[in-house]
Amino acid sequence: MEQELINRFVEALEAVPEAEASVLAYEKRHGDARLDAEAEFTVGGKSYTLFIELRKSVYPRDAQQILWSLQRLASHANQERRKSVIPFIVAESISPGAKDLLKSEACGFFDKGGSLFIPARGAYIYIDRPPSKSHEKTVGGLFRGKRSQVLHALLVHRSEWFGVHDLAKLAKVSPATTSETLSAMEQFEWLDARGKGPSKERKLVSPGAMLDEWTKRMLASPRRQKAKLFYVPRSKPNEIMHRLSLFCEERGLDHVFTSETAAQIYAPFLTDVARTTCRLTPGSEADALYAAVDARQVQEGANFQVIETRESGAFLFKEQIQGHWLASPVQVYLDLLQSAGRSKDMAEYLRNEKIGF
Repeated sequence: MEQELINRFVEALEAVPEAEASVLAYEKRHGDARLDAEAEFTVGGKSYTLFIELRKSVYPRDAQQILWSLQRLASHANQERRKSVIPFIVAESISPGAKDLLKSEACGFFDKGGSLFIPARGAYIYIDRPPSKSHEKTVGGLFRGKRSQVLHALLVHRSEWFGVHDLAKLAKVSPATTSETLSAMEQFEWLDARGKGPSKERKLVSPGAMLDEWTKRMLASPRRQKAKLFYVPRSKPNEIMHRLSLFCEERGLDHVFTSETAAQIYAPFLTDVARTTCRLTPGSEADALYAAVDARQVQEGANFQVIETRESGAFLFKEQIQGHWLASPVQVYLDLLQSAGRSKDMAEYLRNEKIGF
């Protein structure tokens, strides 16, 4: 894998007009330090030596540590050589935050997706390409399914320290899933950590950044939540809400009110809400509910909307207010962003007034 990555890197360098590139050595030692590779790059009649660190993936925290080592070596080498030395990171994937850091510190980089940055005098080159599909799949997976329940738990309890097992219980997922999710999150610098081994604990320190990333991934995803639209005759939204709460409590049916319905209770924004929106577990009990309230499925003119939800994560951290179960403010915020009308304005108001980050 490393050899393939280096080969791609050399090909990218040689694709630069009037440029030549070659690897001079692998695993070369410089005093008490070791480089993964050293290469020569010539462009426009000028030659540069590249001190290369190879990595699978690079995030801001990794980049900072690598930078310190490479810059120290490059600075020392520049004093001894006539050729300019450029520190360089070559990786399968480099996060946007890490790229920004490396650019600001004049450290070159190349990733498998084809992004290339060469901070050479007279040959300043920057090509930004989307991350590789495998990297996107790994990162995107944080915000779906069981892993998203870990994120949800941390956002709701953002001021608390958690060990893996306690957090797993709170998020209702396995310790293995929790551990994998936390490891991936640390690379984004969203967490603080203390202790080591089994006693290691983490706390969320960048809830806003994490929620921003979740929002971005959700809105960019081709997967959209599907909602059923109904019309309940001779019923106002608050009346539908009351009837639903009574039925679900009697039958033990998992449900939460969300979107505009819940947001208007958490942080009133609109004069009136035209539609009741809830999440329900699909099945015979949900069908019985529709029949009980005389809900008729429609394409337009709905006053009742249902997001049928099979995963338990959407019901986590629900709150009972005014006798009704509401989805957590975080879940309501995410649902609003996928709704129409003034929902996005309502989402921002909810985030400012209720969520707070």
